[in-house]
Amino acid sequence: MIKIGIASDHRGYVLKQQIIDRLINQYDITDCGTTSMESVDYPDYAFKLGNLVAKKEVDFGIAICGTGIGISIACNKVRGIRCAKVDTLEEAIATRNDNDSNIIAFGENTPLDKAIKLITTFVKTKSSTDAKHVRRRNKIAEYEAEKC
Repeated sequence: MIKIGIASDHRGYVLKQQIIDRLINQYDITDCGTTSMESVDYPDYAFKLGNLVAKKEVDFGIAICGTGIGISIACNKVRGIRCAKVDTLEEAIATRNDNDSNIIAFGENTPLDKAIKLITTFVKTKSSTDAKHVRRRNKIAEYEAEKC
């Protein structure tokens, strides 16, 4: 079974819980928090999720905050993470195919049905072995290893 980690701040909490409820029977889900709508700092949960994905304890991650932007930036500070804020099916496909992204991010106002479709598409899309995509991903990984 595919393992997915999921994290949110207080603003993404409701959507996170709804996603868990909808996907719990399809995937092995690890909830990285938060556990309520009480105000928290999204980087704390982004780093927890990012490390879980980077260590390959889960296959993919889902990150949610007010806009999806802040938590995606924080996730991307973890070495080996390629998180993308996604709004369309085309973006979900492209970020997995081209970039081999391993975390998908949303804003709190993403409709549940749309989020589920984006997650399902993201998880099912394979990473391209096309030389140009591999070359580009390798450049990012090399820079990250040397400079970060």
